[in-house]
Amino acid sequence: MAEFTMELSDEQKEVRDWLHGFAADVIRPAAAEWDEREETPWPVIQEAAKVGIYSLDFYAQQYFDPTGLGIPMAMEELFWGDAGIALSIVGTGLAAVGVLANGTEEQIGTWIPQMYGDANDVKVAAFCSSEPDAGSDVASMRTRAVYDEAKDEWVLNGTKTWATNGGIANVHVVVAVVDPDLGSKGHASFIVPPNTPGLSQGQKFKKHGIRASHTAEVVLDGVRVPGSCLLGGKEKLDARLARAREKAKKGGERVKNAAMATFEASRPAVGAMAVGTARAAYEVALEYAQTREQFGRPIIDNQGVAFQLADMRTSIDAARLLVWRASWMAINGKPFTAAEGSMSKLFASETAKKVTAQAVQILGGNGYTREYPVERMHRDSAIYTIFEGTSEIQRLVIARTLAGMPIR
Repeated sequence: MAEFTMELSDEQKEVRDWLHGFAADVIRPAAAEWDEREETPWPVIQEAAKVGIYSLDFYAQQYFDPTGLGIPMAMEELFWGDAGIALSIVGTGLAAVGVLANGTEEQIGTWIPQMYGDANDVKVAAFCSSEPDAGSDVASMRTRAVYDEAKDEWVLNGTKTWATNGGIANVHVVVAVVDPDLGSKGHASFIVPPNTPGLSQGQKFKKHGIRASHTAEVVLDGVRVPGSCLLGGKEKLDARLARAREKAKKGGERVKNAAMATFEASRPAVGAMAVGTARAAYEVALEYAQTREQFGRPIIDNQGVAFQLADMRTSIDAARLLVWRASWMAINGKPFTAAEGSMSKLFASETAKKVTAQAVQILGGNGYTREYPVERMHRDSAIYTIFEGTSEIQRLVIARTLAGMPIR
């Protein structure tokens, strides 16, 4: 077990500086264009693949960093560059985490490489959990997976929504209900291989922020996948469902489901994304306050501005520490006895919204225009309190954990 530390190693610092350089030199110059276009920035993803950032190897190295800081450090730097483009680069990671959290070694080795492709032919993947009537309320999920024993195939029907890379992905990871009587405990995750008949893209959403990231509905109409595409395998699923049925009779016991396993693993990473956006906005506001003069002096000389910047920096540093703690706990198998993962995501996402709003205010009229990046950062920040569990859901998870109540 790695000891918790706030000091990055020389190797980690080297990786951080490399990512920062890519964010500054490649992502930021392209940010405004792809935000306006509202299209997947394939050329930027390809550049990330060429230098090794968009790859299974890089993601695995950061994911298995024994300090737990590899992923949050990477997310912060990339999202410091631009949230929309960064999400296009790392969006595949959520599907990869879904396979890593629930899949067998064979499934991990087979499907994750196909999610990324290679530098000459980049691919993306999609994790499909939310539905039109089941976002935070995963127990209301309607997408069904029925086992066809004669053919050893699963048949999937339903509609997913808010799927990053949905419909354009090479590989889709789909959460579906296999036992409706068990609510969220009766869910399982499935791989839908490339070009599987019956899977199609529905509505593509035009969004307030992160507009360079593709978000769409995914329609599943009689989609048949081999039995080997059930993450974890049928024997493991049958055993888990049997335990869930037994515990359901007793009532009140907590059972981890496939979607929640993915979200638990990824929430601190989302917090790191929010820290990156907040830090970017803070740095713009700080430089502006130091150089913008009013009444013959820089506006940072005014306490009204200086105190805002002090609060912004304090909140950003606090958010990063919560993210690092949760990430260290997760990689070292420490239980989230106080929902530390949700704490990190909640505080960091709320910080990003507040800090970017303060940055717009400090820049005044300039901050409200697209000539300065804080306007885009403010729009982008709104997503952090919504996706992968709203702030309200995070508070519910924290409160239920503290009270010793089951999390459904």
